Amino acid sequence: MITREDCGRRDETDELAALREWFTLPDGVVYLDGNSLGPVSRGVRRRVDEVLDGEWATGLVRSWNSAGWMTMPTRLGDQVAPLIGARPGEVLVADSLTILLAKLIGGALALRPERHVVLTDARNFHSDLYIARAMAARAGHPVEVRAIDRSALADELGPEVALVVLTHVDFRTGEMLDLVGITAAVHACGALLLWDLAHSAGAVPLDVTAANVDFAAGCGYKYLNAGPGSPAFLYVRRSWQGVLENPLPGWLGHARPFGFESTYETAPGVRAFLTSSPPVLALAAMEGALEVFRHVTLEQLRAKSLALTDLFIGLVEERLAGEFEIVTPREHDRRASQVSLRHPESDAIVRALIERGVIGDFRDPDISRFGFAPLYLRYVDVFDAVEQMVAVIEGEEYRDARVVVRDPVT
Repeated sequence: MITREDCGRRDETDELAALREWFTLPDGVVYLDGNSLGPVSRGVRRRVDEVLDGEWATGLVRSWNSAGWMTMPTRLGDQVAPLIGARPGEVLVADSLTILLAKLIGGALALRPERHVVLTDARNFHSDLYIARAMAARAGHPVEVRAIDRSALADELGPEVALVVLTHVDFRTGEMLDLVGITAAVHACGALLLWDLAHSAGAVPLDVTAANVDFAAGCGYKYLNAGPGSPAFLYVRRSWQGVLENPLPGWLGHARPFGFESTYETAPGVRAFLTSSPPVLALAAMEGALEVFRHVTLEQLRAKSLALTDLFIGLVEERLAGEFEIVTPREHDRRASQVSLRHPESDAIVRALIERGVIGDFRDPDISRFGFAPLYLRYVDVFDAVEQMVAVIEGEEYRDARVVVRDPVT
C-alpha cells in the first residue's frame, strides 16, 4: 500500500521541487486544474508590474518603441518555439486560439482549391468544430467538413481531402495522438494538417519540426500559466511562410504598418499572421509565465508528469476499486498530463471535492478531469487528493452536491 510518507520521500528527491516556489497556490488547496487554467507565477507578477510601472506609466506611448511592445508577438513566439520543437521565426503569439485556428484553416483551404473535404475529429473541442465549419463555408468554393471517429482517419484520407484538423490531446480523456505517424499519413494523401496543441504545450515534449507539421496553434492559459484568456500561439512551418495567406489581414500584418497604405502588402515571415495591435499587458503576463521554463527541460517535465499520473491511477485503483472507470490511456505514449475518470455522478463528485479543497473539473456527460502540472504539484498532493476522493465517495457527499446549481463555468 502506498503511504503519504512514501510520497513525501519522493518529494524530497524530486529535482523539480524548487519550481513550486515560483507559483502562488492557496493554503489548503490541491490544484488539479492546471490543464484548464494555470496558477499565477512570480514571473508574471514581476513582468506585469514592470510594464505597468516602468513602461506604461513612465514611458507612455513612447514604450511602443523604447520597450519593444510592437515586437512582442514575434519575440514571445521565439520563446514558445522551443516548447513545441519549432525554429525561431516560426511562432507568433497573438489573438485567441479560435481566431488563430480561423486564420490557419482559411489560409490552408486556399492552398488546396481543387479539394473539397476537411476532416476533423467528432470528439474535437467544440470551438474547433465551429470554426472549421465557419471557415469552410467562406472558402470561396464548396467545402464539406466531415467530423469522423478518429480511429477511421486512415480510411477517410483520399484525394478529395484538403485539410485535417486534429487536437493532439483529447480534452476529455487526456489521450495523446501520434503526432508523427498521423502527420505522415495525412501528407501521404496530399492533404495538409493543422494540430491544436492546447493540451500539449508545456506539458509534453513536442517536435513539430521533426514531425514535419504544417501548421499548429495552442493557448497560453493552461500549462503555460499565462493567465485567464491569455493570447494564443500560432505555428507556420517556414516552408509555408510567404505561401500561406492570412484570411484576416490587418494593419500590423502589413509589410509597412506605419506607411498607412490603402492597399495591402503582406509582411514577411510569420508576422504576416498579425492582424491588430498586440495586447501588451496580456503578452507581458505570458512573457513572465514563460520564465520558469528556462529552468527545466521538457524531458524532466514529462518524467514527473508520468510519475504523478501513474501514482494517481495506482491510488484510485487501490483505494477506490470499482468506483470509477479510468478513461485515460494507461500506456505512457498515449497519455498526456491529465487523468479522466468516468462516473455517473462526476459533476457532483467534482463539486464535493472542490468543497474539500481539491480542484478539478467536470466535462459532460460524466467525466471528472484532473490535471497534473509537474512544475508545481507534489506527490503528497496526489495522495491527499485521493484521500479526499475516498471521503467523498464513502460518505456519499456527492449526493448533497447534486442539489447545488451548476456554475456557468465548469
